[in-house]
Amino acid sequence: MLARYDRMCDRAAAEVISQYSTSFYLATRFLAPRVRTDVRNLYAMVRIADEIVDGTARAAGTDAASLLDAYQAHVLAAPASRFHTDPVLHAWANSARRCRFDDEHVAAFFASMRRDLSQSLYDPADFDAYVYGSAEVIGLMCVAAFVAEDPVPASTRAELDEGARALGAAFQKVNFLRDLAEDRDDLGRTYFPQLGDRDIDDTVKAELVADIRADLARARRAVPLLPKPARGAVAAAEALFAELTERIDAIPAATLYTTRISVPRHRKLYVTARALRRYRA
Repeated sequence: MLARYDRMCDRAAAEVISQYSTSFYLATRFLAPRVRTDVRNLYAMVRIADEIVDGTARAAGTDAASLLDAYQAHVLAAPASRFHTDPVLHAWANSARRCRFDDEHVAAFFASMRRDLSQSLYDPADFDAYVYGSAEVIGLMCVAAFVAEDPVPASTRAELDEGARALGAAFQKVNFLRDLAEDRDDLGRTYFPQLGDRDIDDTVKAELVADIRADLARARRAVPLLPKPARGAVAAAEALFAELTERIDAIPAATLYTTRISVPRHRKLYVTARALRRYRA
């Protein structure tokens, strides 16, 4: 009975990612089944925390700060118990035990989420801290999932961690550019220090795109070091965000406030297939 409940909770977590990130969901399809489950379970936990701080809790009339504190406590305590009535928490706990996710990474993630409840502008140091907690540690936890059953030497792990942090940072910065209008107008946030209280222009956009490309290049160098079952999926995710970066580069900066940039499905399939071919075993 417990195994059946585990499977149901894993499916619930997979449904979360399918509803919120089609690109990431597509990339995870190319992971080995066990790793795919762990990455999706991680994402589902993260997504719930995002919903708490991004207006959903407020829309429901709930105090977001108190709810976030309680959720962090539940997440950190969850791996100690084998059964949870919350399917996402149950799935997360199973993966956290299996992959030995670092509590410090979880705490850093929640620290960034807590910033979203009170901080609207960022200086360079605050920005780096926010990106580390909101995105880079997610990459580090993904590496933990990748190597849980395929251990790598310590020197390789260090390089993988560096690449994972770079890829997480790139993902976050791309999403900041895609969500400029929503973040500013609906949530009252401006993340990029270069903007402050002014709109983005083409010069700043070019600077940000160059920074993202540098992050993606660092991440790309680490892909061949990954265990084979993870290489194709990570390459596909990197390629999809590289495609988004090129599309952002090709439009006027002002368009970012009126159009959320995306990759059409047929192009996603092409970009994904091309990346997978590079790392076919």
